[in-house]
Amino acid sequence: MILSTINQGLLWAILGLGIFMTFRILNFPDMTTEGSFPLGGAVAVTLITQGVNPVIATFVAFLAGCAAGLVTGLLYTKGKIPTLLAGILVMTSCNSVMLMIMGRANLGLLGADKLKSTWISVSAVLLVLMLIFYFLNTNLGQAFIATGDNVEMAQSFGINTGRMEVLGLVVSNGVIALSGALISQNDGYADISKGIGVIVIGLASIIIGEVFFGNVSLFERLFAIIIGSIFYQFLILAVIKLGFNTNYLKLFSAIVLAICLMIPTFKDKFFKGVKLNAK
Repeated sequence: MILSTINQGLLWAILGLGIFMTFRILNFPDMTTEGSFPLGGAVAVTLITQGVNPVIATFVAFLAGCAAGLVTGLLYTKGKIPTLLAGILVMTSCNSVMLMIMGRANLGLLGADKLKSTWISVSAVLLVLMLIFYFLNTNLGQAFIATGDNVEMAQSFGINTGRMEVLGLVVSNGVIALSGALISQNDGYADISKGIGVIVIGLASIIIGEVFFGNVSLFERLFAIIIGSIFYQFLILAVIKLGFNTNYLKLFSAIVLAICLMIPTFKDKFFKGVKLNAK
């Protein structure tokens, strides 16, 4: 049970790393996540059931997520559609795309070859971690970070911020779709409803990691997401073991995220009160 929980945490950490690219670096609330995540699963599972090698199927799922992110980016930068609405439009469209791909609302992998082992989970999350860290330390990555920090300042340095925003959405949703593909293979099926609430799970991984580690280096922030994701999965396991109705796990996820988001505020007020009392 513990090994299975850690394995789940590693796979969901890939989702957190993808969301980090837009939510934390670009300050972009991207709702495409809830469409690209199940889209990755739908593409991978469909291809595997048709005899395609699981590795190739997973890579194609990554490309499908990139395509979804590209559409959102173009709607936002070229179409001038607000960020939330652009993401919602693509997220909604993904449901129809998945139905066209799978031909039904869900599809199983019974008896088919698939990528499912703890070592694959470890390898996948470490590969994504290292690639994101490497990218963010390149000149292109620094321009990407600058765009998220201050768009006007980045533009004054000659950075094409529109391209950076599109790039971020493409990479982010590609990674998110990769997570969806691996989790669907681990679960043994793909379902168009799998995307509901996943953005909360990804954000919980990010926030829990930040609460535990505080102000740290970029690599440590990325690694903290993995730890946060594993810790979150153990919280879910604890809730199940305590006998709570599993139908309410989404509500529990939202409560955990809300508490984690409020911790810094409560911490500041507490220490401020302690300092005032000391004086």
